[in-house]
Amino acid sequence: MNTYTDKVGNKLNALLEKTYDAEKGYKKAAENTDNMVLKTFFNNKSKQRYDFGHQLKAELNSFGQKIEKGGSLTGATHRAWMDIKSVLTSDSGEAMLQEAIRGEKAAVEEYNEVLSDTTLPQSTSAILMQQKNQIEMDLSKEKIMESIK
Repeated sequence: MNTYTDKVGNKLNALLEKTYDAEKGYKKAAENTDNMVLKTFFNNKSKQRYDFGHQLKAELNSFGQKIEKGGSLTGATHRAWMDIKSVLTSDSGEAMLQEAIRGEKAAVEEYNEVLSDTTLPQSTSAILMQQKNQIEMDLSKEKIMESIK
């Protein structure tokens, strides 16, 4: 059985923190749109990130890692920016969707960075790969939604 190094534990905690941020951001986006398609989409994404967070926490716990709770300053700033955009932009749904796409692209990069660590236990790699694949599939849907708008 592999164990986590501090470096791997820190990377996974950072990913968990960003997952919390994404969950809150999608929830906020759902609150800020009147478009029912987008509202449903953002609520589903928030629930997905909630589930991702629980999977990551369970994996961290199984390897005896301390879990850092809360979100990041960057995430709080991003949510505030989405609030401002929703007020100032004539088509706030489109602006929020563009922000979601940007955030999903960043998430894929972060997952790739963590997955590049060859010391990851197989169980962790499998969870991260599954989550990353889901984000990539959703990113394709978001791009289609954006082109329709």
